[in-house]
Amino acid sequence: MGFLDALFRPKLKDADLSVLKTDVHSHLIPGIDDGSTNIEDSLNLIRGLHSLGYTKLITTPHIMSDFYRNTPEIIHKGLEDVREAVAKEGIPVTIEAAAEYYCDTEFEKSIGKSKLLTFSGKYVLIELSYMNPSENFESAMFKLQMEGYIPVLAHPERYPYWYHSFERFPALRDRGVLMAINLMSLVGHYGTGPRRIAERLVESNLVSLLCSDTHKVSHIDVFKKALKEQSLHNLLASGTLINEGL
Repeated sequence: MGFLDALFRPKLKDADLSVLKTDVHSHLIPGIDDGSTNIEDSLNLIRGLHSLGYTKLITTPHIMSDFYRNTPEIIHKGLEDVREAVAKEGIPVTIEAAAEYYCDTEFEKSIGKSKLLTFSGKYVLIELSYMNPSENFESAMFKLQMEGYIPVLAHPERYPYWYHSFERFPALRDRGVLMAINLMSLVGHYGTGPRRIAERLVESNLVSLLCSDTHKVSHIDVFKKALKEQSLHNLLASGTLINEGL
């Protein structure tokens, strides 16, 4: 019956991502992390995101103490280079920069001692290890909130150690940690586990941000494929997303 339902179910129209206006997670600054490798890649990614309806992009390079040792100065210099290239090409998008902080001990030590790279002045994007839970995650989130920041958990659907303890997600949301899922998860780009959890987060109205997390030009085609996903349509209609107001 499931197969027949899928076969005769009316095909969905492409979802309209322009209602989001803003993407808040991407890797568009060339040569400083695992995202864009050169300015032409950056421009192609930005053109692709604009073609999907985005008019504002908040790019978020990795900051990891043992791998991507980016600083605000490095990121802001790269941002200016990208802005200059975008203006020269006449692409009508606004570009800002924050960061995607890896939740390690060095990051936790920096909270309250140095100014963090945020979006909309108060949101801090955090990522965790894909292999093991970060031992300092709870304490780091508490310190962020004590400093007046709002923690945003990047791609929560991609942490397999929480797959069998879904109750963690509403508990975190109740404590003020926002969930930012990746658009590509909704089409199974990272596998069935992340897709299943992303869909469940959508069904549970726990998603505050939908993000591209784009790293390379081939991701644009994945985004286009995702436009017909029922879960994306449901998320856009849910009223839980805050992208537009950023």
